[in-house]
Amino acid sequence: MRRALFAERALLPTGWARDVRVELGGDGRIEAVSPGAAIDGAEYCGGTLVPGMPNLHSHAFQRAMAGLAERAGTGGQADSFWTWRSLMYGFVARLTPERVRDVAAQLQVECLKAGYTAIAEFHYLHNDMDGAPYADAAAMGRAVLEARAQSGIAVTHLPVLYMRGGFDGRALAGGQLRFRGTPDSIAGMLDALKGEACAEVRLGVALHSLRAVPKEAMRDLLALADARDPACPVHIHVAEQPLEVEDCLAATGARPVEWLLREMPVDGRWCLVHATHMTAEETRALAATGAVAGLCPSTEGNLGDGLFPLEAYLKAGGRFGVGSDSHVSVDPREELRWLDYGQRLVTGRRSMDLGARHVGAHLWRAAVEGGCRALGRDAGRIAPGARADLLVLDEMHPALWGREDDRILDALVFAGLSSPVRHTMVGGRWVVRDGHHPAEEAVAARFRKVVTELLDA
Repeated sequence: MRRALFAERALLPTGWARDVRVELGGDGRIEAVSPGAAIDGAEYCGGTLVPGMPNLHSHAFQRAMAGLAERAGTGGQADSFWTWRSLMYGFVARLTPERVRDVAAQLQVECLKAGYTAIAEFHYLHNDMDGAPYADAAAMGRAVLEARAQSGIAVTHLPVLYMRGGFDGRALAGGQLRFRGTPDSIAGMLDALKGEACAEVRLGVALHSLRAVPKEAMRDLLALADARDPACPVHIHVAEQPLEVEDCLAATGARPVEWLLREMPVDGRWCLVHATHMTAEETRALAATGAVAGLCPSTEGNLGDGLFPLEAYLKAGGRFGVGSDSHVSVDPREELRWLDYGQRLVTGRRSMDLGARHVGAHLWRAAVEGGCRALGRDAGRIAPGARADLLVLDEMHPALWGREDDRILDALVFAGLSSPVRHTMVGGRWVVRDGHHPAEEAVAARFRKVVTELLDA
């Protein structure tokens, strides 16, 4: 259905504009944008109109275990990413497609209310509890997309290739058996799910990590994916932990990002998730590829991963986006806030030397652009041709009251705990109105049931 919106203030690619009329087509794309216009029967937004934020890295099932791993190590073993991973494997053992669907729906509703309009699902939970494939090999992926049908969020679904237990080639065991796949099985999942693809569902592929996928298998999967979609998004975890860097050096003679850029055709359709531990040379080289760094500061902080070299990367022209990853936070404002605060704590300065007067505004714009690139989604701008993934910010919210233009985005990122997101639109359809999602009560009830069952198991 064609419709028109009217906002007294909107963030356009050319900057802030007043009295903006936005024409939407029945296909969910923006057809025309007219600043300085009259309302003339258009729907009044009742707030500031800005592009929505993509969430470029999610493991949906981990939403149900957020907060359950916050305890000190036992048996003399220091708590770390690796002890957290062991707890995660135990949690995974109890998940069914139906439980994954209900957890994913809760996550997606929370994301929409917080200002995320699209999400990239880095999906490696493929197999049944005994490690054998389901009769429908895409059953778990289909569950995530069934959740999307309830929430209305846009999804880039990324079946993950996971083949070995480390650089030494050891076989997968225990909880990892649920992740096991081959290039052909991942390609089969893409084929099985192609009927689900639509304007709000994009398919891509992911390589779990260098430790989990041999080089030839990476190349095989890329070839299979390219044959189906030459613009297919490609995501990979890389250089998240110092031990990973050490193991990669011992096995290959190169650091993870160094190896990846040398051996794989990394370009603008790639997203390197975390990339935390890079040398200055790797940082510049990654920026030069046009790939997106997928940064997840709340999860990276929770796991003790380290801090991404953001200032150097941005000075080299690098692109980035943010994701909620393990979902200890599902708020894009918090991801951007802690991304910047980490730099302040390291440098002792209150802002990065980027020539950007408004730090929050700079981070928001950059993360929107980078996130859309990583998801392969034509959105992130209020302009003709773009998909209408939009937020309306409540100008009466205490954090935004009296702010003008870029100070609105500065306050959005750095001020206040409660969200000033009033309405959320995905593909031209309102999915959150006045902070409420129409399915949130029913979705929350199913989520509570799943969590109760998992904790009682």
